Amino acid sequence: MIKADLAGSIRNTSCFSEGNFAKLKEIMCDNHFPAGSHLFWEGDPADKLYFLHKGRVRITKATDDGKHLVIYTHQAGDLFGQVDPFRESVHFFGAEILEDAAVGIIQQQDLEALLLQHGDLAVEFMKWIGLMNRLTQSKLRDLMLFGKLGILCSLLIRLGNTYGIEQGGRIFISKKLTNSELADMIGTTRESVNRILGDLKKAGVISYEDGHIVIQDLDYLRDTCQCENCPKEICRV
Repeated sequence: MIKADLAGSIRNTSCFSEGNFAKLKEIMCDNHFPAGSHLFWEGDPADKLYFLHKGRVRITKATDDGKHLVIYTHQAGDLFGQVDPFRESVHFFGAEILEDAAVGIIQQQDLEALLLQHGDLAVEFMKWIGLMNRLTQSKLRDLMLFGKLGILCSLLIRLGNTYGIEQGGRIFISKKLTNSELADMIGTTRESVNRILGDLKKAGVISYEDGHIVIQDLDYLRDTCQCENCPKEICRV
């Protein structure tokens, strides 16, 4: 598990070499977005990638009943977006700015030109696409196979990998999240999250400290969701 000075530092760009990622930065157009604004909405043209210099962004999918399921939560250092091989494609998700953000925007035509010029960068870009696919597949696995308890246990592990601070055998989750926010991350109700967290607390699996979740028994969480020990770049929120 990550140490205190590395909490929140897991990025999805580890497959890029420093030199090749510098090439990507050269074609970025930097912009600033305030908290509460949106980078894009469902149905907007999908012809850009986004690199988060600072801030946090939540990728969501609207449901028929008006709720929003959180698909990803991106941190500073993450690259994200939907670039399809088909022209005139649109975003399937929306992107909401959670904290004031500095974002580098890459146009699809500029990216394609750069990849044509640098074969080694194109290979690394394919690896990045594979990483994002595995991240999506791992979340679908949780949603489909292990029920509400299993997916919540998996989410706690992901939160520990993303925001966790080791403290003498326990993991303090430095990001304070409401039960409603946790429910949005796993597609269930706040009441279900309240009940399951209450049961986990009674069993000594988790505790609370100043409103923060503390993982006391990581092995229980792993056993419950049949953890496959994925790399932290995949086992994250």
